[in-house]
Amino acid sequence: MARRVSRVNTDEEEVELNMTPMLDVVFILLIFFIVTSVFIKEPGVDTFRPDAMTEDDLNPSMLIAVTSDSEVWVNRRAYEMNELRGVIEQLLQENPKGRAVIQGDEGAHIGTILDVQELLMELDVEVHISTLQT
Repeated sequence: MARRVSRVNTDEEEVELNMTPMLDVVFILLIFFIVTSVFIKEPGVDTFRPDAMTEDDLNPSMLIAVTSDSEVWVNRRAYEMNELRGVIEQLLQENPKGRAVIQGDEGAHIGTILDVQELLMELDVEVHISTLQT
């Protein structure tokens, strides 16, 4: 019996797919989305703000939240009142023209909010009080 010769050559090297260009495109897209995304500053704690009739669109460099338990949060971290001056001074070194927005909870003690506001005013920081838009 005669043996049939296979038409498929098994001695050829396997075909390799070069993934480098695809990875380059993926990384370029990733960098594009990271660079063009908008980062929203959150205080790190949820507060229930009172309603207001005015509306200002601010982009603060410091977001300070005062909870109903009189905890003071600055840029997602809780601080004691005696630590607050050092933290704000450090943030002012990073951004000397920084603005601060105070988000006071409805149940927060007004004295704590006023203490934070006075401290910011002593350090010559532009202070705004955040409310809900109605």
